[in-house]
Amino acid sequence: MKRLFQKLSTRLGLFWLLVGLFWIKTIAAYFIDFKLGISGGFEMFVALINPAATTILIFGIALYFKKARFFYPLIFILDVLNTLLLYLNVIYYREFTDFMTISTMTGYSKVNQGLSGSSLALTKPHDVIYWLDIILVLLFVLFKLIKIDKRPLKRKMGFTITSIGALALAFNLTLGEMDRPQLITRTFDRTYIVKYLGLDAFTAYDAAKSQHTKDLRAMATKSELKTVLKFTRNHYAPANPKMEGIAKGRNVIVIHLESFQQFLIDKKVNGKEVTPFLNKLYHSKSTYAFNNFFHQVGQGKTSDAENMLETSTYGLPQGSLFAQLGNDNTFQAAPAILKQNGNYTSAVFHGNVASFWNRNNTYKNMGYQYFFDASYYDVSGDKSTGYGLKDKLLFNDSVKYLENLQQPFYVKYITVTNHFPYTLDSEDEDKNFKTADTDDSVVNNYFETAHYLDQSIKEFYAYLKKAGLLKNSLIMLYGDHYGISDTENQNLAKLLGKNPNDWNDYDNAQMQRVPLMFNIPGEKHGYISHKYGGEIDVLPTLLHLLGVNSKPFVQFGTDLFSSKHDQVVAFRNRDWVSPEYTSVSGTIYSNHTGKVAKLSKQQKQQIAKIKKQVAQELSLSDTLNEQNLLKFYKPKGFKAVNADDYNYSDGLKKAQAIEKQLGKKSTSLLSKDGGKSTTNLYKTNAPEVGHSSTDSNRLKVTNQDANK
Repeated sequence: MKRLFQKLSTRLGLFWLLVGLFWIKTIAAYFIDFKLGISGGFEMFVALINPAATTILIFGIALYFKKARFFYPLIFILDVLNTLLLYLNVIYYREFTDFMTISTMTGYSKVNQGLSGSSLALTKPHDVIYWLDIILVLLFVLFKLIKIDKRPLKRKMGFTITSIGALALAFNLTLGEMDRPQLITRTFDRTYIVKYLGLDAFTAYDAAKSQHTKDLRAMATKSELKTVLKFTRNHYAPANPKMEGIAKGRNVIVIHLESFQQFLIDKKVNGKEVTPFLNKLYHSKSTYAFNNFFHQVGQGKTSDAENMLETSTYGLPQGSLFAQLGNDNTFQAAPAILKQNGNYTSAVFHGNVASFWNRNNTYKNMGYQYFFDASYYDVSGDKSTGYGLKDKLLFNDSVKYLENLQQPFYVKYITVTNHFPYTLDSEDEDKNFKTADTDDSVVNNYFETAHYLDQSIKEFYAYLKKAGLLKNSLIMLYGDHYGISDTENQNLAKLLGKNPNDWNDYDNAQMQRVPLMFNIPGEKHGYISHKYGGEIDVLPTLLHLLGVNSKPFVQFGTDLFSSKHDQVVAFRNRDWVSPEYTSVSGTIYSNHTGKVAKLSKQQKQQIAKIKKQVAQELSLSDTLNEQNLLKFYKPKGFKAVNADDYNYSDGLKKAQAIEKQLGKKSTSLLSKDGGKSTTNLYKTNAPEVGHSSTDSNRLKVTNQDANK
């Protein structure tokens, strides 16, 4: 043991020790926390060696410093930073089944509100392995078991180590290209880069790619828009004459069902319906519902869903469009379209801070006139979760703002209680509802918070009916993305009547269904459609229901009611699903059997055509947004949005000023009721309604517009 510590008391000895220890915990992450899809001896070999090259290159930087007071602090700082990158990816992967990109990291300040509680819930006991080595080595140095070596290394030692690392990386890349040709140039799956080159190499690659995107945005020209326009015009699906305009002139109320998956509809746990009210809406003759509707989000999660809902363009391949491009992107979004085609007032009700997902800036560029965020509500004490005001309180407390808005209005409610880690204060639990009893607390809690969300919507509907809003509104309810991640699906399998041991990637893909319902009170011909569609299709569908022509706008989705609707649903990672087939990482499954499809020559040609279209559609949407090409396109009669027209700090005063200015011409609910408030019509059983405001807060509430 003494001889070992003597060797480790040299600079090279410490260097190789830290490299070896980092290699061990990276391999542990590969096989314990990441799902890299390693198969065969060759891929196993590449995965085992790939952490070494970049670790040698990074830690080798310290070898260029001769003085001990520089070398030792620097090599430990490099180790800590690289470990932090690894561990943050472990936490991120547990929630998103994906790796952190530069866009995610640089946009963290715009998405971090509430993530601390979520991250804590994602930690696991074995996480100690990611930090234990650093702690032990530092203790060895502190107690002088590993001594400080003050002898400077020869000048060429640093260069030699760097050369070894560079050669190892080149060898690694060669092996990767052998097994996956054009690994770098054609990559569409981040997992491949990590599997073949390692996490550090992926981060460096992504940084270069992000910079390239910035350069493209700066050099974009109008001519590049032509290909986009050609695709969207050829892809356009005309409205169904029987459905076009059936909700013309109605208010639109969008209810964003956080993390809500389709399997919750009609689901019973211990003999009780999880979402009885939503089930009733789903089967109502006044509702047009879709049971093969899929979310299509990427790393932007909720913000991606909102972007597709509002613009019918996709989120970005990495990071969040809201966070990365929302400050200055040009949108032709639902709020502006409806303002200019029906004089709709637009507003968002959300109990988190305005800066979460950079909404305060993105919404202005979309043309939202009002944003009633956490600063408009009492979110103190137990009234909020880490993600914002509880749903029952959000709906209840929004009435004083909603009743002042001019009609027709286009409003969106973003719920948060059904958000990972699905925790519910005991006072909010329904004692008559007993949740599932699996070994997975996330799965069990998910049914409880979904049940709470269902009760929240029931209370809101009761108010809408009493206030007279229900009869002249279209209420659209949709799930934004999955709630149970792929890593948890096997724990859910038994509750869905499936064998966990038979669960595969096909099943994961099918679980991406989320609800979509257009509830139009008074309609009597509603039905449940089996058509396949995705979030990209919502905007053209909604516009046509309202009698607004979507053709002049650049939209990648198609009207779900149209006979020309495209039923191929593209996922952000270029997987896709259609009525006949499901494609996961290039493997084609038959939807009829759930197994790998045996394809004829003609079917292979059909698949190739679909694959090409999915790639083109996603690529063109990325080009449109990354290069901000809509700044060059002005549909006839459409006025571009000016973000400077909006300030979200005094929404109620603005709405009241408009009411006063319009006088008898005001169409707000308050004006229609002769100035009598409808707040007393709202009835909720939320116990927090009676709680006094406190100094404690689960949110740090700010409103950036307050000082403008």
